[in-house]
Amino acid sequence: MRITVVGGGIAGLTCALSLHAAGFRPQVREAARTIEAVGVGINLLPHAVRELTELGLADELAAIAMPPHRLSYRDRAGEPVWEEALGLAAGYRWPQYSVHRGCLHLMLLAAVRSRLGSDCIRTGQLFQRFEQTPHGVRAHFLDRTGGTPVAEDTDLLIASDGIDSAVRAQLYPAEGPAHGNGVHMWRGVAPYPHLLDGRSIVVAGGTPGAKFVAYPIEDGVAQGGDALMNWVLEVRRGTHVAPLDRSNRRITTAEALTGVRDWSLPWVDLAKLVERSSAIFEYPMLDRDPLPRWSFGRVTLLGDAAHPMFPMGMNGGSQSIVDARVLAWCLAREHDPETALRRYDTMRRPTVNAIVLANRELGPEKIIARAAEHGGALPVDEATKTASAYKELTRATVAQVNSRPSWTVRTGPRTRPRILHGEDAPAGVPT
Repeated sequence: MRITVVGGGIAGLTCALSLHAAGFRPQVREAARTIEAVGVGINLLPHAVRELTELGLADELAAIAMPPHRLSYRDRAGEPVWEEALGLAAGYRWPQYSVHRGCLHLMLLAAVRSRLGSDCIRTGQLFQRFEQTPHGVRAHFLDRTGGTPVAEDTDLLIASDGIDSAVRAQLYPAEGPAHGNGVHMWRGVAPYPHLLDGRSIVVAGGTPGAKFVAYPIEDGVAQGGDALMNWVLEVRRGTHVAPLDRSNRRITTAEALTGVRDWSLPWVDLAKLVERSSAIFEYPMLDRDPLPRWSFGRVTLLGDAAHPMFPMGMNGGSQSIVDARVLAWCLAREHDPETALRRYDTMRRPTVNAIVLANRELGPEKIIARAAEHGGALPVDEATKTASAYKELTRATVAQVNSRPSWTVRTGPRTRPRILHGEDAPAGVPT
C-alpha cells in the first residue's frame, strides 16, 4: 500500500516509524528545504514515552532527554501551591521526559532514515492540494528547489502538517485562522544551575498571561557545568489585537528584562536567565475548534493538523505520538483502508477533542489559577481531584498507561502484519 505522510515534524516522523513497524513503507513529504534542530523544550508524558519505547527508541531518547521527577506549582512569590510526582516516581512503568524539541526531531529523523532509507523523505515539497480518485489520492506539491509542480499518486494521504495544515484547510475551507487567547509566550533556553531539586518542572504565577515556567532539558551539572534550562514567560496582549502576529518575532534582551522586572522568585535569578539566553522568541498561544470529522475517504488528519491545543497539561506532542501508533494499528487491523481511517477517527477524535476543550478551561493548571484567585493553596483533596480528572480525561492515569495492551503490531518475516485480536487488543477497542 502506498502511503504519503504530509509533514516531517515530530508527528509525521513518528507516524512513518509506526507505519513501518506495522509492515508498511510510507513516504514523507516535508515543506522545509532542510530539517534542522530548532525550537525549545517539550515534555513527553509516560503514555508517549511508552509508544516511543515500543518503537525501539528507549536508549536514544534517554541519551538526549531528562526525566523530571516532580511537578511543582508555585504562587507569584515562588511559594509552593501544589506538587505531584511524575513519571517513574509516580508509579508509571515509563518515565516522563523533558527534551529539546530539535534534538527529539533529529533523533526521529535518524531513526526514519535508518529504518526506511533516506529516500523515503523528500524535503522542499510544499503541499498544494489533493483530489481523490477511484483508485486512491493524487497529491500535488510544489518543489521549492526548482519551483516546479509535482503530482504524486498514493493510496492514503496522512496530513501531519501542523496547526496551519493545508490539507485541513482543503477539507474545511471556511474554518479560517487559528484562535488566540491573547497570551503570548516568550520562550528561551539558557545554561543555568538547576532549580530546586534539579528534577522539577516549575510553574509559577496563576492564570494564563501571568505565569513563568522552567525545567531542565539537559543535565550539564553531571559534567561539572550548568543545566540547559528551558523557560517560558507568559505575557498578555489582549484578544482583539489585529492582525495576530504569527512571525515568532525575536524578543530583545532589553524587552525580556522589562518583562521579568515585576517578578521576584527566590529560587531563580530571572534577569540572569534572560541574559544567558542565546535567543528569545515570542509565540502566540493558539488552538483551533474541535472538528466533527478527521477522515474523508482515503485522507485523514493527525497531530496538530487534527487537534492543535493550548499548552496546558503538556499533552499536545504526546497525543500526536499516540495518534500515530493508533493509526498504524488500525491500518494493520483492517483490510479496507477507508474503514481503517474511519476507525482511527472514531477511536482518537472524541478523546482529543475533549482535551482541546479542557485545555481552554486551563486543564490541570486550573489548580494554580484558582489558588491565585483565592490567595492561597487549594485543599489537597480538591487539587488532587482536579489533576486526577484531567489524567482520566486524557487516558493517562498510572493504571491506564501501565495496564493497557500494546498498540504494537507483530509481524513475521514472510507474513502480512499480525494484528491483535480479542483479548490481545487494547482495552476499550472493538474487535
